Amino acid sequence: MSSFFRVACFGASLFALGNGVIGNVQAAVSTDPAPLTSSLVIASGSAIVLDMNDNHLLYAANADKVVPIASLSKLMTAIVVLDAHQPMDEIISVDIHQTPELRGVFSRVRVGSEISRHDMLLLALMSSENRAAASLAHHYPGGYSAFIAAMNAKARSLGMMHTHYVEPTGLSFNNVSTARDLSKLLIASQQYPMLSELSTTHETMARFQNPSYTLPFRNTNHLVYRPDWAIQLTKTGFTNQAGHCLVMRTVINHRPVGLVVLDAFGKYTHFADANRIRSWLETGKSSPVPAAALDYKKQKARQSGITAQNNSGAQEGMAD
Repeated sequence: MSSFFRVACFGASLFALGNGVIGNVQAAVSTDPAPLTSSLVIASGSAIVLDMNDNHLLYAANADKVVPIASLSKLMTAIVVLDAHQPMDEIISVDIHQTPELRGVFSRVRVGSEISRHDMLLLALMSSENRAAASLAHHYPGGYSAFIAAMNAKARSLGMMHTHYVEPTGLSFNNVSTARDLSKLLIASQQYPMLSELSTTHETMARFQNPSYTLPFRNTNHLVYRPDWAIQLTKTGFTNQAGHCLVMRTVINHRPVGLVVLDAFGKYTHFADANRIRSWLETGKSSPVPAAALDYKKQKARQSGITAQNNSGAQEGMAD
């Protein structure tokens, strides 16, 4: 299938929202004409844009390409935490001993110190604090391995069939998904108001105990500080393998929109792509992509093709 297409090509899409919250949701195709996707060029390797009113597709590029998703993993981490209904005011310790991916990774948060589960979740979502995410998994009923199993079970229940998690932070390149799968997670996220509240918080002063210390944290998505964006949920991610990634629920041109951009070049390229998508939805046009970003995109596409040829079965097994 071509990586760019018109909405009419897709018909209705079925999204399963798991846990019996709202059952299966049939994504209807809007009768409103959408701009031609050929008028939108982005820097990210894959992307998807949804009208969240009825979940129909407005745009997609390489939407089924399985890629590492870095700290976008923490959105599923947060959902699994909330599904467990543990006390949010419970004080829990910072424990990373079951997350080997964190060895040698710098953090200002001290191992063994304590803070509430609510604040751990806030730091994981707002500031993408890896030790907070790992600690939430450690303090899950049944332990760390049960938490990872719950992440994958939740993904399957949502119809995220090309998604697989091996740890809660996203540092592992074996945490993989697709833009289409992550759009299903965005749809499901509407059932968790706390995700919106915490992920869009601008900043906080976290107060730890045993020992007592405070640390300032800010949101990793600088778009939340801009008054011209109405962001309802956000999560960023970055590793060398995943590139820069972003998921958001927002309002564009008076309608709720969900967007996913994966594997962008440069520290701010995923945000620039979000602005391109917004401009395209508002005007039918978007700003050009810098040559360096397009070169990166082409290079990653070539590398992906070579990897797929040499390991055609390996990636499918990984994303089981």
